[in-house]
Amino acid sequence: MVKIRDIELGEFPLLLAPMEDVSDPPFRALCKKHGADLMYTEFISSEGLIRDAAKSVQKLDIFEYERPIGIQIFGSDIESMKQAALIIDKTNPDLLDINYGCPVKKVACKGAGAGILQDIPKMVRMTAEIVKVTGLPVTVKTRLGWDDDTKNIVEVAERLQDIGIEALSIHGRTRKQMYKGEADWSLIGEVKNNSRMRIPIFGNGDIDSPEKAMEYKNRYGVDGIMIGRASIGYPWIFNEIKHFMQTGTHLTAPGIQERVEAAKDHLLMSIRWKGQTVGINEMKRHYTNYFKGIGHFKEYRSKLVTTSEMEEILETLNYISEHADEFEFV
Repeated sequence: MVKIRDIELGEFPLLLAPMEDVSDPPFRALCKKHGADLMYTEFISSEGLIRDAAKSVQKLDIFEYERPIGIQIFGSDIESMKQAALIIDKTNPDLLDINYGCPVKKVACKGAGAGILQDIPKMVRMTAEIVKVTGLPVTVKTRLGWDDDTKNIVEVAERLQDIGIEALSIHGRTRKQMYKGEADWSLIGEVKNNSRMRIPIFGNGDIDSPEKAMEYKNRYGVDGIMIGRASIGYPWIFNEIKHFMQTGTHLTAPGIQERVEAAKDHLLMSIRWKGQTVGINEMKRHYTNYFKGIGHFKEYRSKLVTTSEMEEILETLNYISEHADEFEFV
């Protein structure tokens, strides 16, 4: 049984990665329904929380059915990160996660996210201070290093464990790689198999099929897998991986009608949470993923992403569902 403090996550948990503009409550609800064992919010700016910025505060919304759920913060100022941790304490999530992995320029170049990989002593100091001020279990998500010359994750993992973090998720790329090339799991395996490590180690990067999840579990010995991009528009991946690991067989992939129902649920939840205008507009990025791999779909995809009229969107989705047998996967 994998545990983070007293949170039981099962024998081999599958985690939903925190993804900016993706892992909001509507998306998380679908992933939870389809088998995610632990989920994280989108990353939240510590400075935004302290200033009470509406967008940052809204990201604190968590719901009982999501548990266990972690709130993730990022920032470059130690004092601000401590204050943000105290604000998060009052929201009562199950975990507090620190983002030391986001490679995006506007974050990393300010010394936050993966930017802190250029200053490991500061990373350790910041983490220690956060662990001191919060009563929550603190977890960290990071990368192998800043670039190929600084892949020091084995040492960093030990230092973070020694100051009190209770789980570590590692994305198998450097900051310089962004999301390009192939994720290198060999160093993730090295961290997990380091005899000094006692905390759960979760691997992240490029897991997009049940076979790959099984292969990486066996090859690298990680305690669980964190899934990001492969879940966008395909929340079914969590249960598909679990089923394959238990039985060696594949669940039937979702058909057109199942995809339409998921897209509809997602849309309606988005509108409830964000209001009609924002909910409809933010949903547009998801339709392409829900209907990926379907032939002769361009006309319908175009309708879904260009209209902002609720009635028209639902009409299009209903038409796709009712004529499901006219579409096929290519």
